[in-house]
Amino acid sequence: MIYHLNDWLVGGEEVLVNLFRYITFRSGVAAIFAFGVSLMFGNRVIRKLISLKIGQPVRTAEEVHKLAELHGKKAGTPTMGGVLILAAVVGGTVLCARMDNPFVIAVLFVLVALGALGFYDDYQKVVHKNSKGISARFKLLAQVGVALAASLFLYIHPDTSDYIRSLNVPFLKEPLVKDMGIWCLPFFVTVIVGCSNAVNLTDGLDGLAIGCTVTVAMAYAVFCYLVGNQVLGERYLFLPFNKYAGELTVLCMALVGAGLGFLWFNCHPAKVFMGDTGSLALGGGLAMVAICSKHEIVLMIVGGVFVMEAASVIIQVGSFKLRKKRVFRMAPIHHHFELKGWHENQVIIRFWTLSIFLAFLGLATLKLR
Repeated sequence: MIYHLNDWLVGGEEVLVNLFRYITFRSGVAAIFAFGVSLMFGNRVIRKLISLKIGQPVRTAEEVHKLAELHGKKAGTPTMGGVLILAAVVGGTVLCARMDNPFVIAVLFVLVALGALGFYDDYQKVVHKNSKGISARFKLLAQVGVALAASLFLYIHPDTSDYIRSLNVPFLKEPLVKDMGIWCLPFFVTVIVGCSNAVNLTDGLDGLAIGCTVTVAMAYAVFCYLVGNQVLGERYLFLPFNKYAGELTVLCMALVGAGLGFLWFNCHPAKVFMGDTGSLALGGGLAMVAICSKHEIVLMIVGGVFVMEAASVIIQVGSFKLRKKRVFRMAPIHHHFELKGWHENQVIIRFWTLSIFLAFLGLATLKLR
């Protein structure tokens, strides 16, 4: 919105409001706006959730044994706090980004659609007073539908169709596959659904998921800015160039601001949880940003904590089904470390530290081509 203020106010003349045309300036404004919205409305949202008795159900001792003792005090903490994050991100993006950008439209669609799915899941948990929510099959089908719709939009859009079909990997100057054709769609769906569920699995301790999300979003703000900058990105770093990718920097920074604002209330001991409303949306949104910036493979590095959490569940389930033995004391892996004796804050801070390191490692791949 503010991008067009220069035209509205002065007819395009070179004046101070021309700052609104710069991605870096608008990204900063988006981050500040989203952070301010989160802080300003955080307590109001929490009070409203409490008044509606939207509390987080905690699994019983029969289900999780010792973990119930560690997390028993969290029962009743308001959930669905993801609505605050999404409102701040969408508000900051609409205010500061160009809304005629197909990448921005696609990412916002994924955020809002998966947020709605997560909201419905959280609502079912609250109404029925259990931690199961909607069926896994329904959730997966809905995630696939949202991912396929967003991917198909970019696949058929004339300004993104050719660009989006390539597969780029770190360390190579040229795409590994220049045209995946129609096969890019199942690949994109896998990335979006996988990342959405990975963030959802990570959201088990106070501030863990949102802290790692902020780290990943900051790294992808850099990726998007460079991919959208032909001089720095394409000519100097040999990155795939697309003029629309740079605008996603604004959205990523809005996510950073919203995430930090939410962390104010979500840090240990949490006053509110994001719930599936936030985790499903944020994971899908980050994956969509990775696809639009052609850094899908790098997401496995930058979002390594999410990958580790999801992999621990896959390994645990696979091992128990095949060998009738568990590899970890409990999955996802953050609970494994809790049961080993780490305090919750230790697990959170150490996973944040790992996430920061992995973000720097992912950024290092920019020059290794």
